[in-house]
Amino acid sequence: MDERYNRNRIYVSEEEQDKIRGTRILLGGAGIGSVIAECALRFGFEDIVIVDGDKVELSNLNRQNYVKTDIGKSKAECLAKRLLRINPKANIQFHDTFIDKGNVRELLDGVHIAINALDFKSDIPFIFDDLCSKRKIPVLHPYNFGWGAFLTIVKPGGYQLTEVSSTYKGFEVKMAEFLARYCTFWNMPNRWLDNVIEKYQNESGELPPPQLSVASWIVAGHCVNAMFDILTGKEVKFFPKFYFSSLRCDPA
Repeated sequence: MDERYNRNRIYVSEEEQDKIRGTRILLGGAGIGSVIAECALRFGFEDIVIVDGDKVELSNLNRQNYVKTDIGKSKAECLAKRLLRINPKANIQFHDTFIDKGNVRELLDGVHIAINALDFKSDIPFIFDDLCSKRKIPVLHPYNFGWGAFLTIVKPGGYQLTEVSSTYKGFEVKMAEFLARYCTFWNMPNRWLDNVIEKYQNESGELPPPQLSVASWIVAGHCVNAMFDILTGKEVKFFPKFYFSSLRCDPA
C-alpha cells in the first residue's frame, strides 16, 4: 500500500484504497463541506470537485475549515489550496461559483458520489438531488445540530428530501424537527435538541441556525465512512433512515 495510506491497513485493503482514489466526489458547498473534504482527502479520496461562491467570514471560523487569513477570500479556492498542501498529487478542482440551474448538469459529469451541503436559499438543493438520482449518483446530506451530527443519504431512485418538506424555506429547522419527532416517537427524546429548536424559532429576525465545531467534525467522519461503505458494497442507511450521533442524552 502507498506509504501515505499505510496506517489505513487492515481497515482498508489495497484494492479498496485504489477504488477510493479513483472515486470522484462533488462537494456542493464548502461550509461544513470544508471539514468533510479534508477528512475525505486524508482517508484517500483524491478526486474532489469543490463548488461554492461564498467568501470566508469571521463567523465561519467557529466550525469551518478555514483560518483568519482566509477571511474575505473564496471558500472554494482556499479549501482547494489547503487540500493540495496536504496532498499535492491529488486532483482537486474548484469552482468559485454557486450551483444553479445553468451549471448543475455540467458539474455532475463524471461524479460518483455527491455531497449536498448547499444552503437552502432556493430550490437548488432539491434540483441537485433530483438530477443526481436520475444519474444514479448517491447524495450525502450532512447537518450540524450543534452537539449532534446528522447524516442522511438519498438513494438514486429512492425517497427524496421533499418528503420532509416541499419548500426550501426553513428547511434546516424542518429537518431538525424531523429528527426530534422520530426520536420522541421511539422513546429516545433529545430534549436539548427540542430546546434549541424552540429557542431558535423564538429569535427575532432571520438569523442563520446556531452551529458548533463539534457536529462538523463528527458528521465529516460519518460522511467518509458512508462513502467507503457505498463504494465497497456494505449496508448503508438511506433516507428516510439516517445516522445521528451525540453525547447529549436525557436521563433514563
